[in-house]
Amino acid sequence: MSASILYIEDDREIGGWVNDFLKEKGYGVKWLQSGEKAVEEAAQCAVVVLDVMLPGLDGFTVGQRLKKAFPGLPILMLSARTSIDDKLQGLEFADDYLTKPFHPDELAARVEVLLRRSAVQSVEPVKVKHLTVYEGENRIVNEDTGEEILLTGKQYQIFMYLLQHQGRVMTKEQIYESVWGESYIEGDKTLMVHIRYLREKLERDPASPEIIETVRGLGYRVKA
Repeated sequence: MSASILYIEDDREIGGWVNDFLKEKGYGVKWLQSGEKAVEEAAQCAVVVLDVMLPGLDGFTVGQRLKKAFPGLPILMLSARTSIDDKLQGLEFADDYLTKPFHPDELAARVEVLLRRSAVQSVEPVKVKHLTVYEGENRIVNEDTGEEILLTGKQYQIFMYLLQHQGRVMTKEQIYESVWGESYIEGDKTLMVHIRYLREKLERDPASPEIIETVRGLGYRVKA
């Protein structure tokens, strides 16, 4: 299966030819023209190609959010800015930085290097009941059916946060603040709704969860 690239570029002309070129190289490409849904879309991607100059959230902000959500996800920054300060700012979180204009073959070569490096660094898959979690690839497979389970960005972040603390009860406050980066407000049902949707996708029987356990009055945990 070809690697999936999240490509974020608002310039339609540049975006069009880069999108077409990467697809011709055999990659799956999800092209966004702003960074608003980047974290959500990145959950199923193997590498991100991210332009700095974007409407709304700039590329630096988007890249920092992506790296916080998916620390192992390689990011290649694209920019017409050539100053050393801009490059250093990008490389605080990005894995590579390519200045415009660039040759498409160089872009493809750099993407391939990031994919190889990421594959080498990938940790061993984690088994949780009937699931196999490939954290380095941002993939979860249901071994009962052999099918990949597709999660939204927030769903993936919640599950990975619980998995990283497997066996420990994590409070609603801890989970919410880690995933949303904001203080939890008592009575907010957002997390509970996301947990319900997660169970519908992950559990054999969502009504009797084996994976994500509710510890009444405390929070949630992934059973060890």
